[in-house]
Amino acid sequence: MTYIGIQHFDRFHGLPVHTPVPSAGPLPAPDTVAWRLECSYDDEDTDFTTLWGQFVDTVDTTRVRALVIGPWWRGDYTPFDEVRDLLVNDAPRFPALRGLFLADVVSEECEVSWLRMCDITPVLEALPSLEEFAVRGCGQAGLAMFPLRHTALKSLRFESGGLPGALVRAVAASELPALERLDLWFGSSWYGGDATVDDIRPLLSGGVFPRLRHLGLQNSEIQDEIALALGPAPVVAQLETLALSMGTLSDTGGEALLNGQPLNHLSTLDLRHHYLTEPVLDRIRAACAPAVVEGGEAEEDYADPDDEDDEPERYVAVSE
Repeated sequence: MTYIGIQHFDRFHGLPVHTPVPSAGPLPAPDTVAWRLECSYDDEDTDFTTLWGQFVDTVDTTRVRALVIGPWWRGDYTPFDEVRDLLVNDAPRFPALRGLFLADVVSEECEVSWLRMCDITPVLEALPSLEEFAVRGCGQAGLAMFPLRHTALKSLRFESGGLPGALVRAVAASELPALERLDLWFGSSWYGGDATVDDIRPLLSGGVFPRLRHLGLQNSEIQDEIALALGPAPVVAQLETLALSMGTLSDTGGEALLNGQPLNHLSTLDLRHHYLTEPVLDRIRAACAPAVVEGGEAEEDYADPDDEDDEPERYVAVSE
């Protein structure tokens, strides 16, 4: 499933998301929900460390299958390091954990570029049975990852308004033999999104993740260049779904898709939030049939109406 923009999950890892509320009655069975932990604006006395302690002392964590971490600060935004260290230190208490989402935060709570993230590699290393891992954050605010080996991970997702090239290269250099789904939101150069097409070329070779069936290269200011690189990319043949949504894809990138290898073996090609003209989008739909091409109406270029010299600009769906 592809999300356009930043929003809360209603479900995660196949389970309904449940946020425990004090004195709200009996808790659900530990393995029937994805537990969402967040610091409440209405509770000024409970910081995340206290909240975490209450959770692990109240819920049978040996049966917890999925965790979602929401806002973790009280007052001023604080770094994610403390939360990461709690997860790493208590990892042995979660033998059944298979899904983990870090920083499920929407703009009303904190802009994605303000989330003070950190190196999340230790979390994956501490949870070798994890199958689904998703993170929100930006490079300019500390989001980082280093190459690693993880044999159980099937789904990896970075939702970012500015994804660092170093992180993209780390993903490509990691050994993830079970990986089936990969989503990368590149974001804007204003917020640390300095990844280039060269950073993703190893991913396009097809030999890095042999079980990959879904690839999302999204929310990018270089969406046309990505489309051009996909033309001869061996990885395309092994995919069932491809997402190039949320970015600045124009007719230049659309023509690259049309002139590249056939995409009609896909079940879905996601192009939502694009700058394609209708004729080019219609040609893509025809060329990709019977694959479903998700497009919708094109975004509008923006130019200052009071400035005759202002060049029209195109924007990704998620940046700040």
